[in-house]
Amino acid sequence: MKRLIIGITGASAGIYGVRLLEVLTEHEDIEVHLTISASGARALSEELQIKIDLNNFELESLIGVSSPRIIYHHESDIAAPIASGSFRTEGMIVVPCSMGSIASIANGMSRNLIQRAADVCIKEKRRLVLVPRETPLSPIHLENMLKLSRIGVCVLPAMPGFYHFPKNVDDLLNFIITKILDQFDIDTKLIQRWKE
Repeated sequence: MKRLIIGITGASAGIYGVRLLEVLTEHEDIEVHLTISASGARALSEELQIKIDLNNFELESLIGVSSPRIIYHHESDIAAPIASGSFRTEGMIVVPCSMGSIASIANGMSRNLIQRAADVCIKEKRRLVLVPRETPLSPIHLENMLKLSRIGVCVLPAMPGFYHFPKNVDDLLNFIITKILDQFDIDTKLIQRWKE
């Protein structure tokens, strides 16, 4: 069974994180370790009217269903398995990824479990995919993303394509989800690929 870590931070577009979790519940061969920052919970509440209690988390409050393959870890639980390099995973996706999180990860600062798990992926040379959603980008943002890209981190901005002729918001979401999961060789059949 593949293990993936998913982090949701306080950037706009938490809908991508929600959609990713929905898609991953359909894959019985994937175990997900989920952590959400306090700012991520606030953004989900503001943008999607999804109220979650990080201290008494229930997956149903986030995606409407439960799954024994999605395991939640509180952002302050530095003793969680995903905080250790000895806990083997395929890697991690931070979606959406705030510029504050990118800055912390780029500079080795682990102030919460999301940042620590990302740091573990970097030191263990595991796949780390960061999905920023910010515009415009400042030189500081660009320098931090370049720093991460140079060490092998995949910076995958939430910039949907249009060559698959999207008809609705779900099509735009599915484009980014496909791009994210392609980084882990997980095929979803969510979009019509170019020339296929």
